[in-house]
Amino acid sequence: MIRFVINIYIYLVILDAIMSYFPQFKNQQWAKTLKQVADFSLKPIRKLLPNDLPMDFSPLIVIFVLNLVKILW
Repeated sequence: MIRFVINIYIYLVILDAIMSYFPQFKNQQWAKTLKQVADFSLKPIRKLLPNDLPMDFSPLIVIFVLNLVKILW
């Protein structure tokens, strides 16, 4: 059950990263909700990373950590 929830959250983070390339959906309610759910784990990582990176690596770090938790669980 925990692995299922982790997998769903990984898919949500991936979907949020993909949706960042489509600004026309930014004001949709479902996109705002998705952003809030994904930012729960992405914001703390973004605070630790330097601001001058060419792209946002926080989704990759979160996915890596969640996969590590799945393996160790």
